[in-house]
Amino acid sequence: MNPIQLEIFRALFVSVAEEMGSSLRRTAFSPNIRERCDYSCALYEASGRLAAQGDHMPVHLGSMPVAVRRAIQAVPMGPGDAVILNDPYEGGTHLPDLTLVTPVYGKEEASGAPLFYVASRAHHADIGGMTAGSMPPSSEIFQEGLRIPAVKLVEGGKWNQALLQVILANVRTPGEREGDLAAQLAANRTGEDRLRQMLARYGKEQMQRAAEALIDYTERMVRRRLAEISDGTYEAVDYLDDDGFSEEPIPIRVAIRKRGEEALIDFTGSGPQVQGNVNAVLAIALSAVSYVVRSLLEEDVPANAGLLAPIEVVAPPGSVVNALFPAAVAAGNVETSQRLVDVLLRALGQALPERIPAAGGGTMNNLTLGGIHPDSGCPFAYYETIAGGMGGGPSGDGDSGVHTHMTNSRNTPVEALEHALPVRVVRYRLRRGSGGAGKHRGGDGVIREIEFLTDMDVTLLSDRRRFPPYGLQGGASGARGENLLIDEGGETPLPGKISFRARRGQILSIRTPGGGGWGRPSPPKTA
Repeated sequence: MNPIQLEIFRALFVSVAEEMGSSLRRTAFSPNIRERCDYSCALYEASGRLAAQGDHMPVHLGSMPVAVRRAIQAVPMGPGDAVILNDPYEGGTHLPDLTLVTPVYGKEEASGAPLFYVASRAHHADIGGMTAGSMPPSSEIFQEGLRIPAVKLVEGGKWNQALLQVILANVRTPGEREGDLAAQLAANRTGEDRLRQMLARYGKEQMQRAAEALIDYTERMVRRRLAEISDGTYEAVDYLDDDGFSEEPIPIRVAIRKRGEEALIDFTGSGPQVQGNVNAVLAIALSAVSYVVRSLLEEDVPANAGLLAPIEVVAPPGSVVNALFPAAVAAGNVETSQRLVDVLLRALGQALPERIPAAGGGTMNNLTLGGIHPDSGCPFAYYETIAGGMGGGPSGDGDSGVHTHMTNSRNTPVEALEHALPVRVVRYRLRRGSGGAGKHRGGDGVIREIEFLTDMDVTLLSDRRRFPPYGLQGGASGARGENLLIDEGGETPLPGKISFRARRGQILSIRTPGGGGWGRPSPPKTA
């Protein structure tokens, strides 16, 4: 396929995934999806390999191919079907992330194998479990919410009402969940319609050949980039603060063994899976590797299955980066994924010192709220992640107040938050001076303070409260994060991982980490 054709099909495939995302965002019910854009959409060729994705959430996109392959293997799909799953041990990440997979047939095919698949994944604000928001400081997965194996939610265009009733009976906000699931289905139907239009215009042979050619092209670009890196072994270690039950830090180690056009990424030596919920399943480790590899390439290289073709990933079963059932995993998706990226970049900083930035904030600063709304008398559940600082890098200072690496979400606007929930945002600003010093400074974190207007349940899942984001090439570390509960008695420090009952009038202050600095600061000028 010539370069012009290849670029046309690259743009066409990506546009399908992007339009799916736009449809999902416009029709979703929850602020987390509608305002924060906590969703991802992608399309897959007939065997389940990623063909194209939207510019959405890296932690979703790198792990979703495992879920899609599981859905294909577990459930025969025909026209009009849609398979749902969220089980982390079947390709999911954590339980609030619901994945919907839909087969795509041409107009002339009414049976047989699908020509393509489209999939959407969205973080639902509640999927049951021991605390509102389904992100508790848990010790086993059963406490985290409803586990859904790969099963048909829609068959022949008709909802599986029995399954839908089971899902809605196990969540705190059934109306919102049903609306968000309908939005995901609408997004998949949008992708299906656009691919069918393309199939009608170009034919299935050319479409499938284009998907194959794009995957091959990405693999060639990865191999070319790896060939430019000096052969050798590059090692690094970084730590999660704790698991919420013990104060023991949790090491994550990596050895990148680069040889020619291939690389082995080995997480042997990482800590064993723990009692708390920072355990990550294998799909998360693959997602972090995929993200880091993609970041080494030029911007116009397609993101697809070719990214990992020349790369072998070793993640020992039973470790914190490849946990085994029934380990708790709620924070593995949001916190351990960030540390995986940090340790991978730290190792690559030895091979590419003029390319790799210092550590970003290194945590998603997860906040969930839940209770009974005093105005409506109905349950509410809310989830958000809070931005931090980006690490400084070779090309300049890090950005302040942004979501970095494995999260690509936006913030919830104050107006939307206060409209939906019985809370008041009393302070929301940059945390000046929290970025690490260096030739190029790390970006600053933020301070977000929320007053509770009624009693409610609150859960925090955060990290980098003990181990600060590292600087590189002589740059200083960024500031550690802090969590405080403020009331008439003053300020009470809170641990990084906690669930508690907040009283009306109390204020939660979340002060997020800044990014590390890059390079040694220039000496002060003398008169």
